[in-house]
Amino acid sequence: MQELIKLDLADLGFAVGLMAIAIGLSAWEKLGLELNLAIATGRTILQLLVLGYVFDFIFAVNNAWTVLVILAIILTITAIVARNRISQKIPLVLPVVWGAIFISTAFTLFYTYLLILQPDRWFEARYIIPLAGIIIGNGMNAAAIAGERLVSTINYSSGEIETHLSLGATPQQAVSQYRKEAIRAALLPTINQMMLIGMAILPSITAGQLLGGVNPLDAVSYEILIVFMVALANLLTTILVTRGLCRQFFNSAAHLIR
Repeated sequence: MQELIKLDLADLGFAVGLMAIAIGLSAWEKLGLELNLAIATGRTILQLLVLGYVFDFIFAVNNAWTVLVILAIILTITAIVARNRISQKIPLVLPVVWGAIFISTAFTLFYTYLLILQPDRWFEARYIIPLAGIIIGNGMNAAAIAGERLVSTINYSSGEIETHLSLGATPQQAVSQYRKEAIRAALLPTINQMMLIGMAILPSITAGQLLGGVNPLDAVSYEILIVFMVALANLLTTILVTRGLCRQFFNSAAHLIR
């Protein structure tokens, strides 16, 4: 197999040229995206370079506490982003989202480590950071979609919910259908990707491994593992997030809080 083609500074400079072309096209079409594209380009370069140096250090140290600190930072940032997409007005959204992503990530990684990968050390940085990062990132998107859908639906359907409550339904029963719809909406992108993966979609992870010289069968084996991990973690995250959010809409007397 051909040796990995390494990219030097000149190559990365030509890569930036791709974004220069994109900015030029935006200006040509008068889309008004030039500044956004320029800022996004700068942030991408800066953030990924910092990430590369941080990972290089973490992989070299390979210390349990260092790994846990990095994962805690990633989890907290993603939870804040998801909270902002859901609502900043509802109390306790951040701990609900943080806890949901943490539990789903921990459970999925525990299962994967115990039965599949079985590394010598659980904190092996080359395994736990990429896998946890993928799960947390996807969990953030799933939590944001489910949470935003649930919050907007409950706010819009408050009259219907109060009718159910007046007829003797519990808060959980009154919002059960809205929870199910929110979870389905959040899982739909994951299911669609699974339906088309390998046919109409070449996953970026597999593509990166192939470019890195990994055997194609090894690459798709890890892709299968990652896709299934993400599917389970996303479902568990949305179940926990929607359950936690529903509790924020009712007081101790089971009345809907407006």
